[in-house]
Amino acid sequence: MRSSALALALAAALAAGAAAAAGPEGRAWAPADPAHRWSFPRDHHAHREYRNEWWYLTGTLEDAAAPGRRLGYQVTFFRVGLVRDPPALDSAWATGGAVMAHLAITDPGAGTHRFAEVLWRDVPMLGGFGAEGDPVLAWAVAPPGTAGRWALTLGADGAFAVSARDDAQGIALELVARPERPVVLQGPNGYSRKAAAPGHASLYYSFTRMATSGAVTLDGRARAVRGTSWMDREMGSSQLAPAQVGWDWFALRLADGRDLMLYALRRADGTVDFRRATLLTPDGAVRWLEADAWRAEPLGRWRSAATGAEYPSGWTVTVPSAGIRLTVRPELDAAENVSSRVPGLAYWEGPVRLTGPDGRAAGEGYVELTGYGARARPPI
Repeated sequence: MRSSALALALAAALAAGAAAAAGPEGRAWAPADPAHRWSFPRDHHAHREYRNEWWYLTGTLEDAAAPGRRLGYQVTFFRVGLVRDPPALDSAWATGGAVMAHLAITDPGAGTHRFAEVLWRDVPMLGGFGAEGDPVLAWAVAPPGTAGRWALTLGADGAFAVSARDDAQGIALELVARPERPVVLQGPNGYSRKAAAPGHASLYYSFTRMATSGAVTLDGRARAVRGTSWMDREMGSSQLAPAQVGWDWFALRLADGRDLMLYALRRADGTVDFRRATLLTPDGAVRWLEADAWRAEPLGRWRSAATGAEYPSGWTVTVPSAGIRLTVRPELDAAENVSSRVPGLAYWEGPVRLTGPDGRAAGEGYVELTGYGARARPPI
């Protein structure tokens, strides 16, 4: 396995080489446009005018051979831009950015959470992002010691297929996720503000319910699985404001058919700087919720032995105008992803269960927590 020092050196070399090649006349990254004209499937593909973008799939699955055994998964492909215009160099290694991908599988019953990652130059030999019309949305060569590649593809029928494996970690998955509901724009016209000051925003859409099937491999044993996924697609060039160090993000599927996305961006002292939410009803109606329309109050804490970071663990989520009051509990506290490729990058991501005021099951979902502990603000 490559060391984190080598990964840091690679990132530094990429940045220095790209910046030098671009020169002082290099174009600036485009800001997220509130008047963006959405078009699908075009917008599933890469938008290289933005500095960063990602394709984010999370879901809860059930082992077909062991009913009741639940698994959580996360697969994410990131396009990390260094300069907008690729360097004008006669080299197959010349690039203006990088491809990073994360894979995590959570097995609450066994008490395990396994994480794998890749970080490569965005070049044809190592990984990249398909243009409009290409069925491949994103791909990357598998980690050293593992044959093949990780990939996210889009079928002619609108289904998304994802595959990733890391033999050293003993994990792999091959899944097909089919949207059961139309795309949801997260914010007016998909313009998702991240701060009160102008310019801090992304273009953001989701598929909140996707029928998912395929196989998950743990310790060399493949298991047929079925379940439900959530896909987030986000792109932009300036998201976090200077005072913000991280975010809490919730993707919740309620048992009554409603879907709820919440995010809160925090300052270094833990106070919330900016927050928004989206509520989707079964009939397709979308409500964008302002900061005063909802709350997420932590119920406890969990401290990571690996990083020392202390994360909230469990929340009471309320949306009074919608009659929503939920208790949100992690299925496994120890669901931290710690990068060995990007020093300083660590975050919590795991499946959660929902219960109502009467204590009955009320749904499921995923939560992401970034910017906690000494590592603070995500470096990417």
